[in-house]
Amino acid sequence: MSGTIGERLRLARRERGMTQEGLAQAAGVSVDLVSKLEQGRRESARITTLAKLANALDVEISHLVDRRDRLGADRDGGSVLAVRDVLLSPSLLPGMDTDDDGEPTPLDELERAVSRAWGHYWAGDFGEVLAALPGLIGEARITHSALGAPAVQPLALAYALASNLMTQIGRTDLGLVAAERAIIVAHTGNDKLLWATMHAEYSWVLLHQGRYAESERVAADMAVRIEPSFRDGEKEIAAWGNLLMTAIAPTVAQERTPDEYLRLAGAGAERLGRRVHVYHTSFAPPTVAMQATYAYSVLKKPGEALKAAKRIRPPSKDHPGDLKGISWGAHLMDVAQARFDAGHRSAAAATLLEAREVAPVWFRHQRIARSLTRDIRETERRLTPATRELAKALGVDD
Repeated sequence: MSGTIGERLRLARRERGMTQEGLAQAAGVSVDLVSKLEQGRRESARITTLAKLANALDVEISHLVDRRDRLGADRDGGSVLAVRDVLLSPSLLPGMDTDDDGEPTPLDELERAVSRAWGHYWAGDFGEVLAALPGLIGEARITHSALGAPAVQPLALAYALASNLMTQIGRTDLGLVAAERAIIVAHTGNDKLLWATMHAEYSWVLLHQGRYAESERVAADMAVRIEPSFRDGEKEIAAWGNLLMTAIAPTVAQERTPDEYLRLAGAGAERLGRRVHVYHTSFAPPTVAMQATYAYSVLKKPGEALKAAKRIRPPSKDHPGDLKGISWGAHLMDVAQARFDAGHRSAAAATLLEAREVAPVWFRHQRIARSLTRDIRETERRLTPATRELAKALGVDD
């Protein structure tokens, strides 16, 4: 898939025999916006607007934003097709002979391998994860087949990792399959929190498919089901808090304020008072501040976004920072968006470059970074070195 958003929009519209006026009416947007996008006078639009256009055209939102695999040579020998094949193996069909017939990996060794792979993911080393996933899922299946319930967690988490990576590189179809596999496997065990947490993965894929109401409902309903009491421990609060955090993105995508989710999660984070790790994610007061920054940046409230961002300590020589890896990178992108909306174009570009330094391969796959770079470029009569570097890194002209 090539070309600009406008070119892809025009092609999809014409294939469906729609006029610009008809598309605008069906999507509930202005004809002027459709015209500007198609003519290249606007190079990007808010994700909520793009979702409306995609729904009106009956295409995936990824079709318009060109959410394709941008790993390039950074694959470390991995293959998206190999991940597809292990997720969609015919042996998983009822009545088919299983291909899980090898020697089971010792459980502690398998758990360490899953943890290493998640570590690579959070560091943005997507090539490492892609290379490891097919073998990791295969080993986890064999061990689960041999040991049953004790091996539920590593297999579910291997599927969840596949879901995250496939969604990051634009393969939401495979991401949804992997998330569903994670939920099904987790349901066979006796860990309710694991099962609930896997629904957050499912919700996140729905978000990236533009299915915002469903995404919010999955996360919010599961949060209600596991809402902790005063007798529950830190792990229960962290799992619940992360589900509330997951519900925020689809809420703001529907152009609603997430105040209630932020209030509840903030109370839970305050009760914890520190970072608590649960299933290779974590929850803490900075988690809530990070999501508040994201929410207000999407809602075009830059003042509130930047105010929330001040509650997060950046890395320095005296402190490692409140956020790590791609979580810090994602937060920087939200700060960049807020700075641009507040009229600080050069600060926004500098912040985007800082986000790129966190994990260059991850950064190439971020729609917000590409959209914001296009917005910055549109405002410059002569491109600055920072904008040129961003455009080259993101391939916004391809």
